[in-house]
Amino acid sequence: MQNRFLTICLFLFCKTAFAQTAVNNSGILYIKTSSDILYITGNFTNSSSSSLTNNGNLYVKGNLNNDQASMTVGTGTLFMNGSSSQTVSGSQKFNTYNLQTDNSSDITLNNDLSVSGAHTFTAGKIITSATPNYLIYEAGSSYAGDDDTKHVNGWVKKIGNTNFTFPVGDNTYERNIALNIFASSEFNVKYSTPTPNTNLSDLQAPVVSIDPNEYWIINQISGGSASVAMNWDDSKVAFPNWNLSDIRVVSYNGSQWTDAGGSATGNTATQGNITSNSVSSFSRFTFGSVTVPLPLMLINFSAKYMCSYTSLSCINVEKQNVKHFIVERSDDGNRFYPITQLPARNSGNSENYSTSDNTPINHIAYYRLRSVDIDVREQLSRVVVITVLNKNNSLDLAGNPVHNKIALLASVDLNGSFNYTISNMSGQILQQDNLVIQHGGRYEFSLGEHILPGIYSLTVSNRQQSFHYIIVVK
Repeated sequence: MQNRFLTICLFLFCKTAFAQTAVNNSGILYIKTSSDILYITGNFTNSSSSSLTNNGNLYVKGNLNNDQASMTVGTGTLFMNGSSSQTVSGSQKFNTYNLQTDNSSDITLNNDLSVSGAHTFTAGKIITSATPNYLIYEAGSSYAGDDDTKHVNGWVKKIGNTNFTFPVGDNTYERNIALNIFASSEFNVKYSTPTPNTNLSDLQAPVVSIDPNEYWIINQISGGSASVAMNWDDSKVAFPNWNLSDIRVVSYNGSQWTDAGGSATGNTATQGNITSNSVSSFSRFTFGSVTVPLPLMLINFSAKYMCSYTSLSCINVEKQNVKHFIVERSDDGNRFYPITQLPARNSGNSENYSTSDNTPINHIAYYRLRSVDIDVREQLSRVVVITVLNKNNSLDLAGNPVHNKIALLASVDLNGSFNYTISNMSGQILQQDNLVIQHGGRYEFSLGEHILPGIYSLTVSNRQQSFHYIIVVK
């Protein structure tokens, strides 16, 4: 077989054939059994007048072109194992039972390539054209061996009624997505970056924020409803700083991103998963949140006057890359100025920070904590008030998180009638009452049944001083 183009009318019976250059099949090419092997080291063209049946092993090291309509699937394997970039082209879909893609220089689909059996990713990626063309997994098919270096950068089509994970990505990372399919269906899926339509006007309540870094296009050609299972990996694609319980699957309805439900598991700083509710309308999908992301969760910020200086401390849970903290002071309650800056530790755990203010206080001073993350987003704590009239007075939470009651520990010099309020994070007061403190000690009050698990603000104050806390109710 030394001709550059060879008209083939070839029946292979338990033998191996080698085609050393380009092969053009315009007749009958029948690879009969699993022990039959045909090696084509150049390009292979299967013309419109041909008949190709592969029940054995067909190796193609060059480009593959198919114009044969209604090609027989056969029971054999197509090996795409070139050493330079390969393409699959032609006017008709190329059908194979098994497929092995083994080309570290990648394979580009300018035509549909259909797999009915098993696909093995051995080396390299499959890139589909923008036409689009598809790597098609027929009903009952499967794949293995996929990873960041071996996946589909482009469109994948799945036909059938079984759950399926689409091996899609962006040529750098595999970012697969799964569909839990409830009826026989046909879906086309592609991964893309960055996420479009991220303005506030593009979000439908209760969604207030979406992942700007990645999304998936899911087009349904036929079938019924399904649920969408997605995953994040912050080491590959940066994931927003959200509370885990606030994460949702969101879908684009043509004008806005809408809530598709789901309950997330994992860690927002590393990896996690979420599966949507059953959905019947398909387009773009990504992650969303029903609360605005913050660089940290502030648990407590307090100040104590220690005769000659003020001791300031805070406890917080750092959620994502916090750049630093700024401790601010005001002498009139209106104009605040920075007194020190503390670098963030970014451990992802509960952290304690402390510093001191050595500037004397003339009767009263106000303190607050400003946190700044790497994206220059900021969060302010509640204001803590210190007066020099009661230098050693202090009031601390006895424990946090709390359950059905709050306990406070007062220093021996703290006396007076106080008012306490418990508010949600929107500022709505949910519970309030009087609290009389005499010569320190432990003071407790129960939480009303209407205060559900969540994060709240507690303020204990009178005309002379005020204490502010963020409490977590379990």
